[in-house]
Amino acid sequence: MSLTIPDTSDTRILVVGDVMLDRYWFGEVSRISPEAPVPVIKVDRTEERPGGAANVARNCAALGARVALLSVVGTDEAGQSLARLMKDSGIECSLHEDAKLSTTVKLRVIARQQQLLRIDFENAPDHEVLQAKLADFEARLAACDVVILSDYGKGGLTHITEMIALARGAGKRVLVDPKGEDYARYAGATLLTPNRSELREVVGRWKDDAELALKGARLRDELHLEALLVTRSEEGMTLFSDSGVMHEPALAREVYDVSGAGDTVIATLAVMLGSGLSLSQAMRQANLAAGVVVGKLGTAICSLEELVNSVKRAT
Repeated sequence: MSLTIPDTSDTRILVVGDVMLDRYWFGEVSRISPEAPVPVIKVDRTEERPGGAANVARNCAALGARVALLSVVGTDEAGQSLARLMKDSGIECSLHEDAKLSTTVKLRVIARQQQLLRIDFENAPDHEVLQAKLADFEARLAACDVVILSDYGKGGLTHITEMIALARGAGKRVLVDPKGEDYARYAGATLLTPNRSELREVVGRWKDDAELALKGARLRDELHLEALLVTRSEEGMTLFSDSGVMHEPALAREVYDVSGAGDTVIATLAVMLGSGLSLSQAMRQANLAAGVVVGKLGTAICSLEELVNSVKRAT
């Protein structure tokens, strides 16, 4: 199958889900603390990046699409930082504020390119704010081509069943990055993109690809999905659809960091589908894009230029 990059400049993506701020503290370790048997790190550089659904939106924008992001943040410094980062990426944001909410922050402490510690700050958003977000979602449907629902289990997609129904009723494709064991809430979506371990939580283990295909077909039938894309780490990714089973092997390159790779996969799928590619073609592009980001530290993006270069190498 030949690979081509479509014109993505008019593609409109609506991303909804749990946003977070990824903070990185970089430094050097030269001694062990006299207070406890732990390393002492002298921080010499800090960095902030959008995470969760915000990273999905940033990946869509990096591929040239026009992106709107809908989520909930706290009335805090982290929420303000996230809004600023998204504005700098050219993404239209509707970040509903909840005074009772602490914007989710993941703080990673890194020395010599190795993560020493991660500290999470989070709590669940208020129901009234989520209800307002649902009305905002419905109002934005007409102006998008594809909807991405990025579920990180932080409470921002409490009304996901209603969102799927509204989007499908408006004739929009709905791509979901799922979380947890209750996949019934995703019924009616166009496509789910669980990773291997996430799928095992729902359908159980499988002994071979044939059994995986049976479990995938059963899940598609139960949830009335058009397709299921399972990302399988070093085993690549497998697409289950009415056209059968299609597999893309993992790219042979050094893996540096897999965090955020799922964000890149669903973002690339959405942009390519919205730009006119078939599902199988979009999967091949997503596989190439994922191969780019796993070679980078932390939550990262694959730019349109990087994807073009990957396509050239693959053809």
